[in-house]
Amino acid sequence: MIRYFQTLNILIFGFLILGCSSIKSPVETPLKSETVAIIPKPQVLTHHKGVYQLPHQNTISFSGSAEIAAQWLSKLLQDANLQSTIRANSKKGNFKLIQDPALIGQLSEEGYSLDIDKQGVTIKAAGEVGLFYAIQSLTQLLPANLKSMPMDSKPLVLPQLHVEDFPKYSWRGNMIDLARSFFGVEYLKRHIDRMALYKMNRLHLHLTDDQGWRIELNSKPLLTEIAGKSAVKNGKSGFLSIEDYKELQDYAADRHVVIIPEIDLPGHIYAALVAYPELNCDDLSNLNPKMATPPELFDGYKVGWSKLCLTDPETYSFVAEVLREVSAMTVGPWLHIGGDEINDDLYETFVVKADSMVRSFGKIPIGWEEVSKADVSQDLIVQRWNGKTTPLKKSKVIESICTSFYFDHANVTGQEKTNNWCQKSGVSLEDVYNFNDKADEIIGVEAPVWTELVVSDAMLDNRLWPRLMAVAEIGWSLSHDDFKEFSKRLSLHKSRLEALEIDFYPAPELNP
Repeated sequence: MIRYFQTLNILIFGFLILGCSSIKSPVETPLKSETVAIIPKPQVLTHHKGVYQLPHQNTISFSGSAEIAAQWLSKLLQDANLQSTIRANSKKGNFKLIQDPALIGQLSEEGYSLDIDKQGVTIKAAGEVGLFYAIQSLTQLLPANLKSMPMDSKPLVLPQLHVEDFPKYSWRGNMIDLARSFFGVEYLKRHIDRMALYKMNRLHLHLTDDQGWRIELNSKPLLTEIAGKSAVKNGKSGFLSIEDYKELQDYAADRHVVIIPEIDLPGHIYAALVAYPELNCDDLSNLNPKMATPPELFDGYKVGWSKLCLTDPETYSFVAEVLREVSAMTVGPWLHIGGDEINDDLYETFVVKADSMVRSFGKIPIGWEEVSKADVSQDLIVQRWNGKTTPLKKSKVIESICTSFYFDHANVTGQEKTNNWCQKSGVSLEDVYNFNDKADEIIGVEAPVWTELVVSDAMLDNRLWPRLMAVAEIGWSLSHDDFKEFSKRLSLHKSRLEALEIDFYPAPELNP
């Protein structure tokens, strides 16, 4: 908690500059119902006549465990050049934050209610995360340029309304491939801020592959000393140190985002085979075709050609040690074991062992859909990416089907430096939004970005935004069946994305 307040001044940036882009002046341009453009769409949103003008001096009262939310709100008002006083266990205030565990049945753990009337703002939630998400919705009702507004600007107003909101799915995620091209802590922090603004709560980091190893381990130092220096052609090398990883997880946790590490096994493993060549079979039969051989690093694009030597008992000792240490340094409950694009008679045996290892280290295993061919435990979560695998048994599913969620694919047909192997036309914003999520086993959605061709911050921003906002709505809102209406709300977020300095793709839906 101390860390939270130490970093508050830095973290609040992403939350404060968002707002309704159409409000150029709250006096000259009165708020209308169509200017309320919350993304993801709330479950209940009722407009009332009138606005609430924020006074220069404000009082924030809170109950229960709402003190952190009160601090966020106080900083929000401060950056709007307004004063505030925080009062604990008080009902007097024009901003009321009410934490009541009894609301969990009505609103769930992440839900909230938000009321704005002529007396002020009232937020209710069962716990801290619901209060946090309410403040994100409140932020979206304020001007996008809030932090940079001049001291003598017109008074700020909020629309009078009622919101009752809670998520459809518990898993609302994004995956970034750090292994092909590395993206460091500062970019990932900015990205976490942006995710949290849209109530996304899972960041999956693909940390290992043929082109690089991106997580430091005390037990296997050569993985980063050697394999951390490689990258795909024109990509960036590097790795997360143990301290970096801890810092990033703490940062994410403050915003209710959970980091999920992926150690891709038993294939996509050449970077580790360079660092520890004894993991190869004696005749290098585990490399087929031999796109590279140790000590040569690999910077190409081909996949599915490397694997661990599954006949060697030492392989399983290596895997156990890696999974044990990654589990120990991971705060969240999940660990991803990869498992895709591998052909080996011992594949299913390996997957069952890896599943067991992860569970023995106190984590819940996740694997790409191919793992469902094996007799895995009921705990293992399957991440579906192509829908071609017939599972042996029913499992919980994270939906990442490539035709809707692979954001390394083009925003529009023919976009340069994008993949198109899954869908030649690319994955448009409308393709994302129109995803059919009717399967009972789905626990949520996640959009991956593979970085063979994504080698800069600007390129990653371009692939993620605004498509990730559609993912956020699919994951949160009860329905997503009106793309035209979503596009109308999305257009009012363009200035918000600009204020966040996101190099987003200029989708036509962003234009009013």
